[in-house]
Amino acid sequence: MTSTHTRSKLPIAGVAVAMVTALAACSSGSGSGSALSPGGDGGESTPAKPVPTIKINPVKGTAKVRPDKSVVVTADNGSLEEVVVESNGVPLEGEFDADRTKWTSKGPLKPSSKYTVSAKATGEGGPAEVTSQFSTLKPKFPLAVADITPGVKGETVGVGMPIMVTFNQSVTDKASVEKALKVKAEKPVDGAWRWMSAKQVIYRPAKYWPAHQQVKFTANLAGVRGGKDMYGVKNSSATINIGAALISTVNVKTHMMYVKKDGKTIQTMKISAGKGDTREYTTTSGVHLTMERANPVTMISPGKKEGDPGYYKEVVNYAVRISNSGEYVHSAPWSVGSQGYANVSHGCVNASPGQAKWFYDNFHRGDVVKITGTSRILESWNGWGFWQMSFKEWEKGSALK
Repeated sequence: MTSTHTRSKLPIAGVAVAMVTALAACSSGSGSGSALSPGGDGGESTPAKPVPTIKINPVKGTAKVRPDKSVVVTADNGSLEEVVVESNGVPLEGEFDADRTKWTSKGPLKPSSKYTVSAKATGEGGPAEVTSQFSTLKPKFPLAVADITPGVKGETVGVGMPIMVTFNQSVTDKASVEKALKVKAEKPVDGAWRWMSAKQVIYRPAKYWPAHQQVKFTANLAGVRGGKDMYGVKNSSATINIGAALISTVNVKTHMMYVKKDGKTIQTMKISAGKGDTREYTTTSGVHLTMERANPVTMISPGKKEGDPGYYKEVVNYAVRISNSGEYVHSAPWSVGSQGYANVSHGCVNASPGQAKWFYDNFHRGDVVKITGTSRILESWNGWGFWQMSFKEWEKGSALK
C-alpha cells in the first residue's frame, strides 16, 4: 500500500514543474507583465495617442437640407480649434460649447444654397482637419416681404405711425416669422406685433413714438419657416423717419380744431363736421391717423345712384384721408358760413380753403387726429384706427406668448 501511494504522487509533481517552466517561458526578464518592445532591448513601448475625429452634420454631400436645421460639428479625442461654415463667402454664425468639443450654428440656413464646412481640431494625437459640403432645399412656397408701410424713401411720418408688413404668402407658422421681425428705435418704447391676417402683421408702440428720431425695421426672413414647404428666401429692411409730434384735436360739439406741434398750438381752425342725422353722416369719434392726401378728390354718396334721395357727387380740394369710411379733412368753401357754428357735412371735417390747404401741406402720414363729441365710435379696423384698441388688447394679437 505504501509503495502504491508514493508512485501516485510522482506524475503530479512532474506536471507542476512543467507548468512553472511554461509560465517562465512566457514572462519577460523584468517581470513587469508589459510586452517587449519591438527592438527586443527590454524597454517599454508607449501606445500611440489617437488623432482627433471630427464629425459634421449634415454629412458630406447631403442635398435638400431644411433651412431650419442646425449645422453641428463635434470632435472626439481633442478640441475644436476652428469652424467655418459659409455660403458664397457669407459666414454662418455659431458657438462652441464650454469644452470646445461641439459647435452649433445659430440662425437659419439660406434656401437654395450650397454650404462649405471647414473644421480644425487639436489633440494629444496631433491636429486634424476636415472639409465638407452640403446644399439646402428650394422651398415650394418662397416667403418674402411684399410691402413695408411706411417704406417711401425719404418720407417723414407722424408719431402715431404703425409699421405694416405684408407678405407674399399666407403664413401659418406665425411665431417663427414674428421672431424674425426686429424693430430698433433711437428712442426705444414698448411695442408689439399684431397679426391682422395670415398675410399681414402690424407693429404699434404702447404709446406714440417719441418725436424726431429714426426707427430701423428688419425682417430676417431668409431660411425662416413660414409653414409647410414654406421658407423665407430673403431679408428686408426699412428706415423710418419719425418727425414732429403733430396732434390735432377736433371737437364736433364746439366745431373747432386745434393743431399742436411738439406740444405747442400752431393752428386754430373753425370746422363743420357730419350733420349726424344718420349714422352714415355722423363723424366717428376716436383716435384717427392721417393716411393719404389728394387734390382734388371726387366724393360720391356710398350705395346710392344719381336720382336717389341723399345722392351727392362733389369735387373737393386739399383732402386728407383719416379713415376708410370716407372721412377726410378737406376744403369746403360752401360751408364756411357754418364752420365754427354748425355741423352740416356728410361726415367729413370741413375747413376753409386756406386752412385746409395749410393742413394738407403740413401733415405727414401717421399724424394723430383725435375727434370727440359724437356717438359713433371709430372702429379699430377702420382705416388706421389701431389706436382705438388698448395696448393690452393689442398685444393679444401677437403669436409670441
